[in-house]
Formats: sequence, C-alpha cells, structure tokens
Amino acid sequence: MADPFPPAEHDHGACVRAALDRAAAICAERGVKLTELRRRVLELVLDRHAPVGAYDILQRLAEERGRVAPPTVYRALDFLVSQGLVHRIDSRNAFVGCSRADGTHRACFLLCRDCGAIAEVVDPDLDAAVQALARRAGFEVDRQIVELEGRCAACRAGEAAA
Repeated sequence: MADPFPPAEHDHGACVRAALDRAAAICAERGVKLTELRRRVLELVLDRHAPVGAYDILQRLAEERGRVAPPTVYRALDFLVSQGLVHRIDSRNAFVGCSRADGTHRACFLLCRDCGAIAEVVDPDLDAAVQALARRAGFEVDRQIVELEGRCAACRAGEAAA
C-alpha cells in the first residue's frame, strides 16, 4: 500500500476546494441543504489533515462571526457526519473530512501520534475480517470504527535522519 498520508508538498487549497465541491454535489444529489454554515464548518474540518475538535471550530467561527452557540456547531457536525462528509474520531473526540464521501464504506484511520496527521484507508480484507469475527460471535455490527495509532512514515524517516 502506498503512503496514505498526503505529501507535505501537496496543494492543500486545491484539496479543500475539490472536497467542498464534491460535498456540494453530493448534498444536491441527495436533496439536502449544505447551508453556508455547514459548508464553513466542513471547510474548517478540512483545513488540515488532522482531527479537529468541535470547540476549535467554535472558536474559529467566533473569531469570524462573533458569538456562536455550541449547539449550532454540533448540529452542523451531526449533519456532516450523517451525510458521510466527515468522520468522528472517537479517541480524539474530534472530526476529520471523509476522503471517500461519495460512497458507503467502512474506514480505518491511521493516527500519527507525533505530527497529528490522520489518514483514512479502506481495506476490504479488514472489513471482511471484522465481519467474520462478528458473525462467529453471533454479533451484529451497527457501526465500525477502527483507529490505529502510531507513527507515520514521514515522522519515522525524520527521526531516522536525525
């Protein structure tokens, strides 16, 4: 598997613009509204390839617009999660943009403990193994979240070079 983390030199602005355009198209196709506030919250989540907390989003919105009520941000995040545009990263109590927002999938997240970067990977073999485990246990999976914490290749390479 190629390194799923974006290279440092990638054009992040283009990355965010493409994700926002994709989100708008998905919402239009589904007949749901990507309001200006929802779009801005999504943009703040996409702002970096690392999990972002709701209160970080709230603070950034407050800097732009003045006081914003926390339930407003949580409702926007709930909408974005329900549409598959962002994922909640439970271990960090934070959110990250979905790299495959246009399709149903079960993702696995690789979380770098050094730089904070996160990568979403989809692996049918992992999904099959999880489903087989659940079947053997007589268990029905409602929601699958796999989070793996460690160090990304760039952080390991940086340490090796030092």
